[in-house]
Formats: sequence, structure tokens, C-alpha cells
Amino acid sequence: MTAEELYNRLNKIQPGAVLCHYTMEKCEQMLPLINEINELKKQKDVVILAHAYCAPEIVLGVADYTGDSFKLSEDATKVSQKTILFSAVRFMGETAKILNPAKDVLIPGPLTGCSLADSITGKEVRALREKYPDHTFVCYINTTADVKASCDVCVTSGNVMKIVESLPTDKIVFVPDRLMGQNIIDEMKRRGVKKEIVLHNGCCYVHKTYDPELIQFFRSQNPGLKVISHPECEPSVAALSDYVGSTGQMVSYIKDQPAGSKFLLLTECGLNARMHYEHPEMEFIGSCSMCKYMKSNSLENILETLRHPEHAEHVELDENVRIAAKKCIDAMFHYAAL
Repeated sequence: MTAEELYNRLNKIQPGAVLCHYTMEKCEQMLPLINEINELKKQKDVVILAHAYCAPEIVLGVADYTGDSFKLSEDATKVSQKTILFSAVRFMGETAKILNPAKDVLIPGPLTGCSLADSITGKEVRALREKYPDHTFVCYINTTADVKASCDVCVTSGNVMKIVESLPTDKIVFVPDRLMGQNIIDEMKRRGVKKEIVLHNGCCYVHKTYDPELIQFFRSQNPGLKVISHPECEPSVAALSDYVGSTGQMVSYIKDQPAGSKFLLLTECGLNARMHYEHPEMEFIGSCSMCKYMKSNSLENILETLRHPEHAEHVELDENVRIAAKKCIDAMFHYAAL
């Protein structure tokens, strides 16, 4: 890759919407890192998966696969390389390991946690099961392997409504996202589906920041604005949105809109940057929030992981936990297919 090729990819991203400003000089500085990463991954039989929330130079410069956490875990089952370098956070690497036990999964970023995934432990789920013995336990994919192993069925932000509606029970404990859980409750009421849903108190600190006043302000300044939000946002935000969906669903929704459409994306700024690149014919306004965990992934620590994998964070799981967690994920595939 040349500096000009890199610049032509990255200069479509408008710095007014995200904290990214790419000049030719900056691209020339990043280019040696990108080229060495792309060369080393071939030499060492490594595939790089990067979540959409990572920095654009990772997504557009070195990643072999990009998307949301579930798509990337699915992608990981199809790769031939012996090592997966997952530019994301640890729970995503764990999901890849659950589905791909023979692969070596590496996490490059120094901040591998997640405010949502870290809000509950497997031990806490097992204590809740004693309190609610007649309930089916549903966990969001943004959880650790131990939490998945302690639950009955996993869900994504894209299939959660269908699965909750399809479950042959009216008693559910949903963990860990309280805001998504309330959005589920509201949607089930809208559909006329009777479910008793007990919630945990976790949340994504990025999506929690958005509020109705923000939407109202941008709508007043931009007639015809389409507001798109993630189900991890407050229910009051979801209620005012034109579309609520997962990262992948947001991408599909934007793709189907006419050229010149204006969007306010209420999600992590990495997706905003990706949409600037993929849809220069659209207009993306406003600001977005940054995830400190995702943004701790960098070209520098990806390169260091490739140079010295012996010092990197390798995802290792107890086999009993992995098997139980995979059963939880397999249940998701079953109910999603109904």
C-alpha cells in the first residue's frame, strides 16, 4: 500500500463528525506500520479481525474482516489461518475461542475490558439462578464466556427481539444490559407478547450518554434527518429514533436510503467513520462517543503483538466453561432459525 492509497481511503472521514483527521503527512507516518503488519500477518499465518469501533486506520489499513462482535465471531469460524488477532476487547476474543477452540486468539489492546461485559460475572448469574429457579436466563453476546456458560441462551442486538418472543417461556432473566432489557420489555408490549422479564443493572457507558435533547436539537437544525440508534441506548432515545438496530442492521439500513440522506448515528464513533468511507454520497452529522476500550487498540500494539506473540494476551478458556458457553450460543442459533 502507498501513502496516497491510504490517504484516499481515510480522507473521506470528516473530522467534524469523529475524532479523526487524516492528512497526507499522517498517512506517510502510519504507512510503515501498516505495511509491516500486513507483511508479518502473511509470514506468521495470522488473520486480523477488527471491530467496527476500532480506529479507521486499523479497519481500513490492516483488517481482513470487520463488523460487529457476532459477525466477526462467525467470520472467525471460516478462516484458515492458525492464529486470530482480534482487534477488539476480551469478551469478543472469548466468543471467537468458544467457536474456534483450535485457534490461537490474541488480543492486542491494553484495555481489554468492557463496561457492559464487566458488569456481571458467572458467579453472580449462578446466584440469580437460585433466586429465579423457574426463569430462562438470556444473556447478551457482550458477556464473558463464564456468563454465557451460566445462561441458557445468548442473543445479539440484531436477533434479541425475535429470540425473546420465540422462547417457550414467559419468565426470563435478561443480563446484563438494563437499557436493552427495557427496550425489549417495551417492544414485547408493542407486539402484544406477555413476558415477565427481570433485568440486571449493567450498561454500555458509550451508548448511555445519548439523550432525547440531543435528538431534538439536531432535528431542529436538520430537516429530514434520520436518527439511527443502538438498542443499548436509553428507551427514551430509541422511542425518538427512526431506526433502532445492531451495527450490522444500521449498515444495511443506511445502504438502502437514497443518496443525499442525512443521518445522526447514535453509536460509537468508529461506525460513523466507516460510513463516511463507504457512503460518501450520504451526509453524517453531529458528534459521536468514543469507547476507550476499543480505541486502546492501535497499529503500534497490533505490530508489537505480531512481532512478539509470546508477550501478547492469549485467550485461554477452561474446556468445561467453553463447552457450556457454546451450548448457550448454539441455543441462539436454534431460536433465531425458528
